[in-house]
Amino acid sequence: MKPGIHPTYGPVVFRDRAANHAFLTRSTATSAKTVEWEDGNTYPVVDVEISNVSHPFYTGTARVLDTAGRVERFERRYGRVERG
Repeated sequence: MKPGIHPTYGPVVFRDRAANHAFLTRSTATSAKTVEWEDGNTYPVVDVEISNVSHPFYTGTARVLDTAGRVERFERRYGRVERG
């Protein structure tokens, strides 16, 4: 790698405020805010809206859309289009 052109890569805490969950990892993301972690060190903290703890796919609360019902409702309203 060329020196001086890459962002610094270091420990960062990502915090999901909706789920009250935080995890420490390495990233090039930076922040002016800091947090004291469990190990006693202070790290920059990046707030995220969704993480694996709060995402519906990972929590099992994802809704399945009824696409067949939507198609039938559309056809009842606007008629069926024949393609050939």
